[in-house]
Amino acid sequence: MSTNKKQEKTHLAMKTPPIVSQPEWEAARQQLLVKEKALTRSRDALAAERRRMPWVAVDKKYEFDGPKGKVNLLDLFEGRPQLIVYRAFFEPGVFGWPEHACRGCSLGADQVSHLAHLNARDTTLAYASRAPQADIARLKARMGWEMPWYTITDSFDKDFGVDQWHGHSVFFRDRERVFRTYFINNRGDEAMGSTWSYLDLTPLGRQETWEDSLEGYPQTEPYKRWNWHDNYEAEASPNPKWVDIITDPQEAARRRAEEEKAS
Repeated sequence: MSTNKKQEKTHLAMKTPPIVSQPEWEAARQQLLVKEKALTRSRDALAAERRRMPWVAVDKKYEFDGPKGKVNLLDLFEGRPQLIVYRAFFEPGVFGWPEHACRGCSLGADQVSHLAHLNARDTTLAYASRAPQADIARLKARMGWEMPWYTITDSFDKDFGVDQWHGHSVFFRDRERVFRTYFINNRGDEAMGSTWSYLDLTPLGRQETWEDSLEGYPQTEPYKRWNWHDNYEAEASPNPKWVDIITDPQEAARRRAEEEKAS
């Protein structure tokens, strides 16, 4: 069957929603927006409940192979208090080996946002597999992935329930002590990739004042810490005029108009 005939057959067989006027479409959108906002608030409440989950101490001394040699679980934090470890399947026996990692894990890796935004919130994201470091380095170079990726050398995957299936484990470090605070897998992994989805898994959350967090948790005003990914080291926060575009668009527009008159 030709491509055109296939497309024609799909078109004829597909049942579409009704076609309406712009005002009717806007009314339908507003009706659905009520439910979408309710879902957002529900997601925020769930994240707040997640921040109150009990922790479990991790006393076993796990070791990994890294690009520079042997490291332990504490090293994976890279000095930050929060760590998210995704168990990715890239090793002998996995479909795609040795050219590729698991297709699902690879799709997830393609969606990982720029790590600087997570790091600025004291959070490290790392991947872990059983492939040797030489193969991991080759795969990362081929696919353009930047996340730290370690080789599991002991029972880390089995102990945390990811020896047969993928998953994100969240850890918190208090000096030399490590705690596991949360775990998500299966379809929960589908939502991962954005800075916000990762931070919502962590005990400290997004660290903004609107969040319902435990007393004493670090928080800043919304948007104040948002920055260009290459600017966190240069400035504590973006230039105020860019922050105002988000937090006070009317004031930002007024100021721009005054600047244009003065120029």
